[in-house]
Amino acid sequence: MRRAKVVFVPGFMQRGDAWAPVAERVAERYPTACLDFASHSFEPRLGELREAAGPGDVPVGYSMGGRLALHLAVREPDRFAALALVGASAGIDDQRERADRAATDEELAAWMERTPIDEVVARWEALSIFATQAPELVAAQRPGRLSHDPKLLALLLRSAGQAAVPSLWDQLERLDLPILAVAGERDEPYLRAARRMALFAPRIDPRVVFDAGHAAHLEDPDAFAALLLEFLDENLG
Repeated sequence: MRRAKVVFVPGFMQRGDAWAPVAERVAERYPTACLDFASHSFEPRLGELREAAGPGDVPVGYSMGGRLALHLAVREPDRFAALALVGASAGIDDQRERADRAATDEELAAWMERTPIDEVVARWEALSIFATQAPELVAAQRPGRLSHDPKLLALLLRSAGQAAVPSLWDQLERLDLPILAVAGERDEPYLRAARRMALFAPRIDPRVVFDAGHAAHLEDPDAFAALLLEFLDENLG
């Protein structure tokens, strides 16, 4: 019998190898792959994920990557053996918040289109959501971020940003597969989202990486890998 493959899905402005610290730990027990997207819009990225993670596989997505994986799972509820998310949610269902986010993302996308990549990366790294990351961790991610074309990043933000894709809160009840929803202790919005998702789908397990922020899998890869391996062992048998 083919063993489930664990497919790691990067976030916005990341490359697949950003997942390496966790993938290396998981690869000791499960086949793994780190997806490095070639496309820069929502539907083509869903297609790339579908090709990389076949029936019975387990996507593990961070932030935007988690959102993509969740959308594909909702579209094809029987496709995956399990799903793991970190720093991700089911979207924005409050209409005023959604409109505000759309305006903010459009301002950012328009600015990206006319700005050199080094300035784009500097602005991105200065966001408060990354304030919990050590300087060496930020520096380690920088080459991947600098490898992007700002115009393509703008396209991606406009098509796959939180305000650009539908909210999935009313779809979560369709999911009858085990889902690990991880958030850092210091990433309060996504910690709340993980716990809220568990109210909509009984097989969603919200878990916390203590003393970590939005990228909990990078801030404490040992702790995150331990949670993920426990989840995989329990649900893949």
